[in-house]
Amino acid sequence: MHEDFYETNKALSEYLLFHYGNPEEILPWDFGPSNALNYPIRCITECIDTNNIPNNARALDLGCAVGRSTFELARHCTESIGIDLSDSFINAAIELQHNGKIDYSFIIEGEFDQAAVAKVPSEIDRSRVSFEQGDAMFLRNGLGKFNIVLMINLIDRLPCPKKCLEQLASLICTGGQLIIASPCTWLEDYTPKTEWLGGRKGNDQPCQTLDKLQETLDPAFELSGKWDIPFLIREHSRKYQWSVAMATRWARR
Repeated sequence: MHEDFYETNKALSEYLLFHYGNPEEILPWDFGPSNALNYPIRCITECIDTNNIPNNARALDLGCAVGRSTFELARHCTESIGIDLSDSFINAAIELQHNGKIDYSFIIEGEFDQAAVAKVPSEIDRSRVSFEQGDAMFLRNGLGKFNIVLMINLIDRLPCPKKCLEQLASLICTGGQLIIASPCTWLEDYTPKTEWLGGRKGNDQPCQTLDKLQETLDPAFELSGKWDIPFLIREHSRKYQWSVAMATRWARR
């Protein structure tokens, strides 16, 4: 059930709203957690060291979903590539790259929905951005080197997150930045328990996700920043997922 969720119309609608919705569309309640809005943007503005991005920088957004963070990376990089496993998400992102907008609707209650338009900010140069379908654990050859690699809410949805992480040293330039943000929601629906990076009991010493990230990324990367970043996903007008991601920045040695 969970494996196919990201190909459903429900997921597409929720993520287009999550990435591109206006604050009043997402959260019509003035008492709601407004500091949890704009998560795909805040993962960049709060975590990336913009003073340490070279000219003609390249960025890779792994698990890009419907692409908002990929577009935001184009504010700082001359090339930004978004990769996601979901055909539905990538098709929407490609339409946004070509047309700058896409029509969709989001649920109000039950069968009632509201028409909406997801738009890429007009000041972003969409020609710098491209999208492709791909598996973050088995990235294609020929991607080249990147100055920034972004992984938002990805590692706890992979069957083998360590396999994904072990590819990164060869993809990131010396001095480059790796941003990993995750609510660390380890579930056997997505990841066999033996592959969890944290939260697993057993004969091993108990550890949390950050410990395993450090162990897996060392010695190629050095931890250079850590943040707690809230985010909000709306399901309908009275039901939300409020989560707090652990965001980390790693410098390529």
